[in-house]
Amino acid sequence: MNRMWLVALAMLIAPALWLFGPTEAVTTRLPGVAEWRAGGLPDPATPPAAIAAFFAALTPHEATELARRHPDLVGNLDGAPLALRYAANRSSPGRQILALDRRGDGRIAEVLGDLTSAGRVVILIPGVDTTLANFDTGLGGVERRAPAWQARQLHRQVAGDTAVIAWLGYDPPEGIRRAALREDRAASGALALERFVAGLVARRPDQTIMLVGHSYGSIVAGRAAAHLPAQVTDIVALGSPGMGVANRAELGGTARFWAGAAPDDWTRKLPGLRIFGLGHGRLPIDPAFGALPFPAGDLTGHDGYFATGTSALRALAQLATSRSGEIARNASAVASSAGNWTTSRSPVSPGSCMIS
Repeated sequence: MNRMWLVALAMLIAPALWLFGPTEAVTTRLPGVAEWRAGGLPDPATPPAAIAAFFAALTPHEATELARRHPDLVGNLDGAPLALRYAANRSSPGRQILALDRRGDGRIAEVLGDLTSAGRVVILIPGVDTTLANFDTGLGGVERRAPAWQARQLHRQVAGDTAVIAWLGYDPPEGIRRAALREDRAASGALALERFVAGLVARRPDQTIMLVGHSYGSIVAGRAAAHLPAQVTDIVALGSPGMGVANRAELGGTARFWAGAAPDDWTRKLPGLRIFGLGHGRLPIDPAFGALPFPAGDLTGHDGYFATGTSALRALAQLATSRSGEIARNASAVASSAGNWTTSRSPVSPGSCMIS
């Protein structure tokens, strides 16, 4: 084989190795684990129900002292008492921070409302380019992209019996590049989400939970769906690029699944392909996917789902307060959300190619 052919072969192989090779490692280990284990304390990987039982057996003084000695770990330990986690993560007066990890791009979970007494909990899962640094301000300083702002918007619309959590408990991809085309980050995020939900259920098994995944965050919710408890009654995908499956049945789980996208959301232009792990397959707004249609016909762009006065924000509030019937009766909004599919879809039939 002459030099020219070797160069040509290398030019073909190099992009493939980059595209299909392993992505960068994502830190999932809790901070302060070494010091915690050195004290002979329970493995942080222990199921949240067992962690809850461990803390329940401690006296208030013992629990408080443990959190004082290991604030980074207790502040992020699913199953640990809420008050201890809030105290360990205290960064701004008046805010309830249920998780906080400043390493790398960071992780954070903020609670709005009284998680102790709430009968319903809504967990918002953001997508690509969300970091601890822009959690409050939004990517590029655009407020409507900020998870903290989105949570406040929804919380203003719901009753006092509902708590809203802005959950950045995973490391989203940076930009629409290789990691965003794959589901490695979503798989890691799904494991973290499953554990986070298990921690809530261990504390209050009578609460019901609703997940709202925006963009890549919807893939995280979808990957977790089959492993979530019955307390998770609804999963909403907003502006989703696909779920990695061909239809709702393949997601598994018992939750109702809803999907909506603004008429000009760029995700509508995606081809709906998944080939050798690249791409995310059929868009969930495609009627063939089998999701319940979620109102979004009066929105613009990819990041307006929590804007004041929109059908999507109203519907989220209705679903958060268990008034799903009102969504179904809002026929014009539903028709706008689902009907635009035929005029805004990609020329490639979504879901026509699913090669894992």
